[in-house]
Amino acid sequence: MSIIARGIAKQFGPTPVLHGVDLNVPTGALVALLGPSGSGKTTLLRILSGLETPDTGIVEYDGTDVTRRPPRERNVGLVFQHYALFRHMTVFENVAFALRIRKWSNAAVYERVFELLELVKLADYAFQYPSQLSGGQRQRIALARSLAIRPNILLLDEPFGALDTRVRRELREWLRQLHQELKVTTVLVTHDHAEARDVADQLVVINAGRVEQTGAPADVFGAPATNFVADFLDVSDRPRRTVA
Repeated sequence: MSIIARGIAKQFGPTPVLHGVDLNVPTGALVALLGPSGSGKTTLLRILSGLETPDTGIVEYDGTDVTRRPPRERNVGLVFQHYALFRHMTVFENVAFALRIRKWSNAAVYERVFELLELVKLADYAFQYPSQLSGGQRQRIALARSLAIRPNILLLDEPFGALDTRVRRELREWLRQLHQELKVTTVLVTHDHAEARDVADQLVVINAGRVEQTGAPADVFGAPATNFVADFLDVSDRPRRTVA
């Protein structure tokens, strides 16, 4: 399922956060929204999910306007920086939660949950509790839970931001492999240059609520379009892309 956002503007009180942002996420792509803190990338992600409504502009999934639809009507998987796992539930029940709400049969729940736990390589931890897992394991469970309902779109907001450098590196490699296997249309919010470069098919660099540059990682890092992009990516010695 593709995502197209056109002319997205949003402000909170007197403070403008997004200024007429356009975004095109092809079906099956993994696109990273890359920018510094406060640039508007999380607000844009929340608008794509339905958690926020833009002041102006539209969001389309596969050509259908979903701008005013709530998240529950969008079949979207959401993963945030803080895992938001239920501490009193086992790993199995955390992943099963959305399926039980949708009245899946016990047999179907069991099959789907273990399919996902095998996918994230944590089937042996099914009946442990989140407190018994490492940070990296908890985030993999959060990802498994978001995939339980077979979402058309996966939205990730700094999913590895609370983890140390080594675990982040391992998980981004794992996420890339997972995406290549599942091909779920994915939007990842991050401020981590290496994470965006290593994981994404396409980068969208955002600054102060505006898109500075869009392109494949090699193109953005190799030929930054603006001084901001060059400075933010620390590639100031690279040639600027000329604009006709």
